[in-house]
Amino acid sequence: MAVKKKDFALRDQMRRSSISIPSNIAEAFERSRRKEYIHFLGVAKASAGELRSQLYPSWDLGSLDGKGFKKMHEQVDHISRMLFKHMEYLKGLEA
Repeated sequence: MAVKKKDFALRDQMRRSSISIPSNIAEAFERSRRKEYIHFLGVAKASAGELRSQLYPSWDLGSLDGKGFKKMHEQVDHISRMLFKHMEYLKGLEA
């Protein structure tokens, strides 16, 4: 992560958000009920939103340059969209 060391609190929060995404996806896969599975995918998606929102102050504070911001934002947005589509697919199976 290209966030300067001086912004430790923000960097630490971004790290925790980024770790939360795959952790919640893994937890979703361990659930036996589809509703729980979808719930944990939603938690992962929320963590992606949290991380995306943390990119803005990192950029504003000059801790993240424009190129790094754009790349990370695109990656997190892509993950969020994939999670949303998968959740919608699973919800459609319930109907």
